[in-house]
Amino acid sequence: MNSTITLATLAFLPGMVFAGDASGIWNAEFDTQIGRQKYSYTLKQDDGKVTGKASAEARGQIREVELKDVKVDGDKISFVEILNMGGNEITITYTGTIAGGELKLTRSVGDFAKEDIVAKKGEKAMVKADGKAGENPERARGRGFGGPIVLGEDDKPAFPVPPDAFDKVREGIPHGKVEMVEYDSKSVGTKRKANVYTPPGYSADKKYPVLYLLHGIGGDENEWARGGHPEIILDNLLTDKKAEPMIIVMPNGRAQKDDRPGPDAMKTAPAFGEFDKDLLGSLIPFIESKYSVKTDRENRALAG
Repeated sequence: MNSTITLATLAFLPGMVFAGDASGIWNAEFDTQIGRQKYSYTLKQDDGKVTGKASAEARGQIREVELKDVKVDGDKISFVEILNMGGNEITITYTGTIAGGELKLTRSVGDFAKEDIVAKKGEKAMVKADGKAGENPERARGRGFGGPIVLGEDDKPAFPVPPDAFDKVREGIPHGKVEMVEYDSKSVGTKRKANVYTPPGYSADKKYPVLYLLHGIGGDENEWARGGHPEIILDNLLTDKKAEPMIIVMPNGRAQKDDRPGPDAMKTAPAFGEFDKDLLGSLIPFIESKYSVKTDRENRALAG
């Protein structure tokens, strides 16, 4: 009797798991909460040790990162990507399997978001930070999230270019006022803060539209004052008669007792899901009691 066991026979033995080959370039494209993203993961497996890096493109910006804690156990694979957003480090973990030229992965962005993705093995990366593979070199120099947006040759702007100095303080024109207010939040159970802009010549004898202007996940009630300066923009628009006098409320969307971003802003993400209770139950009634605002749906807006 021939006792030789061939590889083909082994392949069908139940319970047998063979080590996956992680080496190569793996390309994936998938939808996330910040829009469509393209990734190229480059992995190298040598004597049981696996190293890797990734190139990622999102919203016209490209960044490169080193992958950490890359582990392959049989057909199982896991690794970690660190994303720096607004000075905060966010941990993105990947877990999944290697099979048939594909990485089937679950991508978890802190406790905030999760996507199931498939990365397919390819000969070249879809995105490169050196401007190759059809990318615009100026756009592809790794400015990272939050950096300036540079349009490629085939990109078309969605809005006209804003006029020069639209967000610069002008001398000799009327200026509105920004003040910090505190209100009792029933849903959070503590006092909370918001910045409120009132236009030049604000009077309790007149009713004003009101805009609730929200910040990003790494910010707080001072985020717009640090970077966007809506009070300057609106002063200029009012002078040019391009806007109607309005009140702008800039709250903290992190509806929890300790509402600071902290070292990992993504850990506070669930608090944003509670902000509607704070907004509707406490902040809007407070603004309507303190300021002379219109209360119908046509004159109350939410943006950010």
